[in-house]
Amino acid sequence: METSTLILGAGAAGLFCAGLGPPGTVVLDHAARPAEKVRISGGGRCNFTNLGTRPESFLSRNPHFAKSALASYTARDFLALVESHRVPWHEKTLGQLFCDRSSKDIVALLLAEAERARAEVRLRATIGEVGHDGTRFTVETDRGTLRARRLVVATGGKSIPRMGATGLAYRIAERFGLPVTDTRPALVPFTFGDRFADLAGLSVPVAAQARGPAFAEAMLFTHRGLSGPAMLQASSYWREGEELAVALAPDTDWAEALREGRKAAPRQSLKAFLASRLPARLADYLAAEMELNGNLAGLSEARITALSRALSDWRLRPTGTEGYRTAEVTLGGVDTKALDSRTMEAKAVPGLYFIGECVDVTGWLGGYNFQWAWSSAAACARALRAD
Repeated sequence: METSTLILGAGAAGLFCAGLGPPGTVVLDHAARPAEKVRISGGGRCNFTNLGTRPESFLSRNPHFAKSALASYTARDFLALVESHRVPWHEKTLGQLFCDRSSKDIVALLLAEAERARAEVRLRATIGEVGHDGTRFTVETDRGTLRARRLVVATGGKSIPRMGATGLAYRIAERFGLPVTDTRPALVPFTFGDRFADLAGLSVPVAAQARGPAFAEAMLFTHRGLSGPAMLQASSYWREGEELAVALAPDTDWAEALREGRKAAPRQSLKAFLASRLPARLADYLAAEMELNGNLAGLSEARITALSRALSDWRLRPTGTEGYRTAEVTLGGVDTKALDSRTMEAKAVPGLYFIGECVDVTGWLGGYNFQWAWSSAAACARALRAD
């Protein structure tokens, strides 16, 4: 079979590109259902974009690469499409937009747009060898060979393999001579063995930092380690063997609080002082770990300084992360130096495009990665229509 445009991957980027692209586009995916990661995202409500989207919220070897696509198709543009489909939505903290009802509303939107564009979505299709016969791209499938003048790769990264994630996009890139940067799990919980098992289920506000910016959000203790938005954000910047810096109750001036406590209630124990500002279980844990004996009256200025630093710069060294099994995205991917930032086309291979998660552009937690899917797909679709 021959078609003018073939898209590999019926996820967020692939379906959206089909909806904006030229008529007759064929979308191919091995999954039984389209856009499964959209369906499970945001606790089933899909954090479909973020109003605060800006290039600085993305990690890439080339921090400027995403600027063109993000400027050409913005969060407001996608929100307008959501509203045109009468999908009810609400804003949570930090500009995060969610569906009121279900993430299935976004899946339905994507399928409706693809149908409107007369795109054909083929599921349960085994994708084999991808090549070029001199005039057309060729894709071997269990239903025969497909040929297309233009090939769009939107198969995502390696995160959440139980959803069918593979490294297919990277293999296709390498097949055509495009470089691929190192990949690793991102937006993923940290593991600490059973260190925090007794605190499992406890959530506290923190400011967490690896080698990047500090993220002031919630931290969740688990049986395996640390999760929650603050930890997931920091994980994208963390490297094996490095420490994390965690500020407990980041709005608290711990030195001033200790001095005020010493003055107001000098006989109060240090454990009780911590329990007045932190959850009791965490206060007990910290009191034992930091060997906090005695009461506030016994605190010297030097001890106040040291304790304040320990609480506002708690240093933790993870044993690792939970890996691709639970990672929300894959960091790294098809090297942006091989792609045109305005079209997402491979510079050295005319007609070959890479969009979405498989590209070395990774967003923060909170709808940024979906916006990259929409923006990169829109940039590609414009190029396809103009060709």
